[in-house]
Amino acid sequence: MNRLASPAQLRASLMRWSLFLVPAVLLLGFMSGQLAGSGDGNPWFTQLTKPGIYPPPAAFGIVWSILYALMGLAAAGVCSAFGSRFRNGAIIAFVVQLCLNLLWSPMFFLWHNIAGALVVIVLLDVAVVVTIYLFLKVRRWAGLLLLPYLAWILFATVLNLQFLQLNPNAGELDQGSAVQRIEM
Repeated sequence: MNRLASPAQLRASLMRWSLFLVPAVLLLGFMSGQLAGSGDGNPWFTQLTKPGIYPPPAAFGIVWSILYALMGLAAAGVCSAFGSRFRNGAIIAFVVQLCLNLLWSPMFFLWHNIAGALVVIVLLDVAVVVTIYLFLKVRRWAGLLLLPYLAWILFATVLNLQFLQLNPNAGELDQGSAVQRIEM
């Protein structure tokens, strides 16, 4: 059997991809949330009625940091699998689901469109299932690393639906009394 790369070369490729993709995915997720003004510091969001299953606000930063790191590592595993015939499709699926992921925060927190955010997250659910399927075909461990992400976004889908049910007129909430806080 002829090998194109040694095990050490394969590990080095995975390491290089990981050193690029893990911070990149973390940064993109952080920037999406910051630019959208996501979280409890958002004046519009503080006015919303919260569902009973809404977790403590600190949980979101912790969970998303872990999930974005796992996503980056999984993507690195797929990107470094040059011999797989499913590699390109898996990478495209990953990019599509990441774009949907990054769109959700502005849709919900910036544009105050809870119904639109629900559509985005349902599309994200489907895109992540497709991504997991393709990742499993490239590298099983890469697909398995995305399972906690799928569980969290399915929970987030239910949460989004409950926000919509509890706040049907959320887009019309008064922003006139809101105070903008600028940190330096």
